[in-house]
Amino acid sequence: MRTLEGRRVGLLEGRKTGELAGLVSRAGGIPVAAPAVREITRPDDFDPLLRRIVAGEFAVAIVLSGAGVTALFQEADARGLRADVRDAMAGMTLAVRGPKPLAALKPYRLTPQLMTAKPHTSDDLLTALDATPLAGVRVLMLHYGERNDAFGAAVEARGAIVEHVCLYEWALPDDTAPLRALIADIVERRLDALLFTSQVQFRHLMAVAADLGAADAVRQALARDLIVGAVGPVCASALRQGGVVPDVIPASPNSVSLVNAVAEYVALTEAEPEKELL
Repeated sequence: MRTLEGRRVGLLEGRKTGELAGLVSRAGGIPVAAPAVREITRPDDFDPLLRRIVAGEFAVAIVLSGAGVTALFQEADARGLRADVRDAMAGMTLAVRGPKPLAALKPYRLTPQLMTAKPHTSDDLLTALDATPLAGVRVLMLHYGERNDAFGAAVEARGAIVEHVCLYEWALPDDTAPLRALIADIVERRLDALLFTSQVQFRHLMAVAADLGAADAVRQALARDLIVGAVGPVCASALRQGGVVPDVIPASPNSVSLVNAVAEYVALTEAEPEKELL
């Protein structure tokens, strides 16, 4: 049975804290939320970008972020340009990495021609782009809260003229007290599991832990005592680079699959000692 049975589960999600906490609660767990990320829009970037999109400057749009799509259309709405931007993007070749940008485009009746297969990595998106001629083509690349320079360079190496756009930035929350309290819970082993739904959550967690002089203690706790869940391979890779090997990576990179996979991991690890006794 999929259940977290009263276990305390740390959550670092910012925008969708309530949604993830609800999933943990329905699985029987006790969510302990401490947002590690705040998204800051960059309004100064919108006016010239929207004008260039409407003017048909770009032939291809590569969308790495659902939040980037949302920010783009919110600002287009505010300027009365929603229909114009939508029509211009409908005339582009759209390529997306993963389910989040795909879902973000759907309300605007935009269907990408190119989509990644699981596990939705940057390499998968490059493979999806193989059949698309890019030499001399102007490409709009909507990044997430920071530029993916390696992926951008790979697209430019194919001859594309890339406009790199970050419409929002990742920052620490204004109030880091909940995050600091969560770090104390990690170090003191008052949590049973910790879920990461983006790579930046891990970096921010470790940055605050370092400021508290607790970075090594956090790594040790995550390595030895807590169940660590990473939403997908990109997130998992960032954890490994930081010295933490995730215990759980779901087959599908979404929050529902992550919570279910952690619950199944708990059930499996509890069943193993019983089998040994038999």
